[in-house]
Amino acid sequence: MIEYYSLNDYCRENFGHKLYKLSLDGGMTCPNRDGSIGTGGCIFCSEDGGGEFAEKPCGSIDAQIESAKKRVEHKNKNGGYIAYFQSFTNTYAPVDYLEKIFTEAIYNPDIEVLSVATRPDCLGADVLSLLNKLNKIKPVWVELGFQTSNEKTARYIGRGYKNGVFASAVKNLSEIGIKTVAHIIIGLPEETYADMENSVKFVCDCGVWGLKLHLLHVLKGSRLEKEYEKGKFECLSKEEYIDIIARLLKIIPRGTVIHRLTGDGDKKKLIAPLWSGNKKDVLNSIAKYNE
Repeated sequence: MIEYYSLNDYCRENFGHKLYKLSLDGGMTCPNRDGSIGTGGCIFCSEDGGGEFAEKPCGSIDAQIESAKKRVEHKNKNGGYIAYFQSFTNTYAPVDYLEKIFTEAIYNPDIEVLSVATRPDCLGADVLSLLNKLNKIKPVWVELGFQTSNEKTARYIGRGYKNGVFASAVKNLSEIGIKTVAHIIIGLPEETYADMENSVKFVCDCGVWGLKLHLLHVLKGSRLEKEYEKGKFECLSKEEYIDIIARLLKIIPRGTVIHRLTGDGDKKKLIAPLWSGNKKDVLNSIAKYNE
């Protein structure tokens, strides 16, 4: 059985109950889409910008929160909620706009944590100042898409920044007491296990508080779809993925909060690997893993 410190463990210890993420759409885009850095997004990103399960803009953040609560209310047994701005790059807007939507979320009485998914190159001094102010009201977590420490792979997937930018962002956020979560993709084309291990070690050495480990999956509408159709790479098998996760969990420092152990793309858009569509089965298989 694989042991790790899960987000549920952390929340029960620090909030007294489980917290459910309410995926929200802040109405932003990404510098890797609008031409500032690139167009089309990172190679694995679908047209929804990673927000397949996020609510759609509907007039107000409070309205999105209410809609999202209805999605999870059948699972929520006396738990709380995290307002999770998920789609695209959620600090890529004028700070006045960010303050408006984040403040609306953080003052919602049902929200206990504000979580913001963004890029490390979209955290200017004005944004950091805002996050610092909000963090004094309720906890603020910032999720950063890192994916890999292999600079060659990073260029291939079109990440658009170098590793040092990520390290600086984590340092700046840590200095104002903001907890950071790094996203890493397992199974990127041509990467070896050593590459994946190096990515985990790099973000942990930077001092991230949490980790999200994602399986590389191919979604319709992504640039990766074309690469897959040309036969340029193969996705991991379920057995390969579980073995890699088991090995990586051994090197992650004790106390690092594991927010995710696999990715679960929209089944209507999922092209490969199809086994990843059954998230419950994958997580059960990880839990039962024996060397």
